[in-house]
Amino acid sequence: MDSTYILLQQYWWFIISLLGALLVFLLFVQGGQSLLFTVGKTELQQKMMLNSTGRKWEFTFTTLVTFGGAFFASFPLFYSTSFGGAYWVWMALLFCFVIQAVSYEYQSKKGNLLGKKTYQIFLIINGVLAPILLGTAVGTFFNGAEFSVNKENLMEIGMPVISSWDNPWHGLEAVLVIWNVCLGLAVFFLARIQALLYFINNINDEEVDKRSRKQLIPETALFLVFFLAFLIHTLVQDGFAVNPETKEVFMQPYKYFMNLIEMPAVLVVLLVGVVSVLFGIIKTILPGNWKKGIWFSGVGTVLTVLALFLCVGWNNTAYYPSVTNLQSSLTIENSCSSLFTLKTMSYVSILVPFVLWYIYHAWKALDIRKIDKKEMEEEGQHTY
Repeated sequence: MDSTYILLQQYWWFIISLLGALLVFLLFVQGGQSLLFTVGKTELQQKMMLNSTGRKWEFTFTTLVTFGGAFFASFPLFYSTSFGGAYWVWMALLFCFVIQAVSYEYQSKKGNLLGKKTYQIFLIINGVLAPILLGTAVGTFFNGAEFSVNKENLMEIGMPVISSWDNPWHGLEAVLVIWNVCLGLAVFFLARIQALLYFINNINDEEVDKRSRKQLIPETALFLVFFLAFLIHTLVQDGFAVNPETKEVFMQPYKYFMNLIEMPAVLVVLLVGVVSVLFGIIKTILPGNWKKGIWFSGVGTVLTVLALFLCVGWNNTAYYPSVTNLQSSLTIENSCSSLFTLKTMSYVSILVPFVLWYIYHAWKALDIRKIDKKEMEEEGQHTY
């Protein structure tokens, strides 16, 4: 195979992994919504929290769309297999984000038919389900899904469908695998941790600050339980390896652990990420008035998730394995776009740093003033 083609495949898996990592970090918006009535005890405090997350929800949604679009363009067979087969999961996730967008825009509108409380409940639904669904879906990258792929079906004129789901649940069966759910719950509690750290940094209110710091302790404990359970199981389980010569998929003991050993740079990224997350949390919990935990925890989250994605895709690993038909498992080689498409997209990806620069400055402009009670009470201000 052309070495340029192989390099582009590896490059685009890195881009996908980075987008996925950024998405997990931005789920602090969902985490904040799920904490609406836990941290916010008064209507004014809840309004401050909703404005804190409401000014960032577009970043999360845009990153989700970009992640899906990049996956479709670079690895179309995954897109058609997962989005076309496990569609109930993705439809549920899309529904969560739709009600989120509607709720932010209409909850404070005078005369809305459903009432403010209903829209707040919608936001909580999004805050709980979106991280769990996304984490559970990503869990199938490590534990497999039930599908079959037959590329010879492309020759069928009447039904040129090469991917089929092997059960009637179309993705919902993922919740029956405890390790998928462990990752889903780990993402959920991580999103809540990130939200608490963000509230501490972004909201200028003594009660919200105190309550957020107190809530960090149980949220961190639950996150560690589910994350460590998933991580330890992943490192000791048999993984879905690919023979580099024959392209045959087979089960290899300790595959994901060996990936980290054989890719020491990825292992370092994982360890730095985990340490950074824990530092941001512990430093915030300790006595004092430290408010910068979100940045350490946020960077750590991006690094940790990036390392996990690279571990499941690089080093001759099937990133989307099939447990019903092992040889149907998807790898970055057998599911990617053509050389021309990947090369053309690589030119476009040069614009990514400029997009990140824009997001940074937009974020900075939105956070130039900390949210407080006075701003929420001012007339003429755009508030959610």
